[in-house]
Amino acid sequence: MGFGDRWTIRSRVALFTGTAVALLCVAFSVVLVWALDQAAGRHLVSEVTTAGERVAYQVERGQAGTVLPPKPRASNGSVQVVGPWGRVRAATPDMRGKAPMARFRPDAPQRRAVREVCGGVFGPGHCRVVVAQRVYHDGRDWTVYSAAPVRAFDVPLGLVAGLAAGSALVTAAVAYGARRSVRRALVPVKAIRDELDEINTSELGRRVPVPAHKGEIHALAQSVNCTLDRLEETLEQQRRFTSDASHELRSPITAIRAQVEDALLAPEDTDVRELGAAVLRSLDRLEAIAADLLTLTRLDVGAPCEREPLDLGRLVADELGHRRAVHKMVPRLPPGVTVRGDRIRLGRLITNLLDNADRHAVSAVSLEVRRDESPDGDPRFLSGTAVLEVLDDGTGIPGDQRERVFQRFTRLDAARSRGAGGAGLGLPIARQIAESHGGTLTIIDSPRGARFLLRLPLSREL
Repeated sequence: MGFGDRWTIRSRVALFTGTAVALLCVAFSVVLVWALDQAAGRHLVSEVTTAGERVAYQVERGQAGTVLPPKPRASNGSVQVVGPWGRVRAATPDMRGKAPMARFRPDAPQRRAVREVCGGVFGPGHCRVVVAQRVYHDGRDWTVYSAAPVRAFDVPLGLVAGLAAGSALVTAAVAYGARRSVRRALVPVKAIRDELDEINTSELGRRVPVPAHKGEIHALAQSVNCTLDRLEETLEQQRRFTSDASHELRSPITAIRAQVEDALLAPEDTDVRELGAAVLRSLDRLEAIAADLLTLTRLDVGAPCEREPLDLGRLVADELGHRRAVHKMVPRLPPGVTVRGDRIRLGRLITNLLDNADRHAVSAVSLEVRRDESPDGDPRFLSGTAVLEVLDDGTGIPGDQRERVFQRFTRLDAARSRGAGGAGLGLPIARQIAESHGGTLTIIDSPRGARFLLRLPLSREL
């Protein structure tokens, strides 16, 4: 478990927000101190410039002597007047008798230049801000140099304390506000969690509360409720499936038990051959139901299957050749309609359709395989559609009952289906196999009988 995993969302958000605000406060403090330092530097240059301007004014009018009075406002400022040939013509007492403090001059047409000069007449390790001002006197350019020591900006302790205290208060306030906001935002999540903790398999009808305001938690609650709806529906289907499967399995077992008990009660009146045939019929039915249940289980869990190119018409012809039909089969099976799928499962699908049609037909069953390459907007059939149509001439299926026949253990005529060996699993298995191959199995309108339409993606590999 990582360090962050031990922290709640509220704590992590508060820590992240507080850290971000603290960094912003530090950045603000640094920028503020830098701005104050720049302002102090500009103020120093302004003082030095003002001192030089006063002397320059005197030089222009020929009023400057050889010794200039010191300027207290310049903070230990020094001034030199340098003539056209580079000789010092006047200076403040501290610069008297010294060489020019600087050699640079303002470039025309500029009248002023500012530089930082270290060493020289100021001594080793000493630096000063020097302002050079060009002055026109006696028909020539003179230069007035004014200077003052470079002073490091000393941040006032009061400012440091104020910035530190203010940053701490702002950081704490923002972190607390973020934690409180997250806690309030997560109140609906706690309600959802508490409700989920109380829901069990016997109370799947309960739902989590959905917040009134729209947002992520509102969407989360709706998603949870949709999931609970699906779970409830799945559990109900499993319960019905278990109940129906138990009922279907009980019927042949009960029949076998009754037949054997009758034989034991009256052995002299029992025809062993007839009893054996009856028991075998019940066992066949029991075996068929068990096989159907196993097939459904494999389809439900999505068991992998082989996929190979198959000629749909040939596959239908093979299934027809392996069965003894009760009624006449009228096939139209052109070659070249290729699908990609599992031979065994598709064979089971076709067998189930043929069994259903043969069971309910009056005299004949029509089968037609064809290809349909016209686009219908369904992305599953972009390459075209392989179609198998199975039509019987029985009583048909009412329009409002067509989807029911694809539900497990559903019989529209229970007595007839059970007598014919049907358990109500053939068509659900057929549809599930079709869907696992990316296709559809539906019932469409027909003048007479039931018309089943199987559509599978067309393959062009053969």
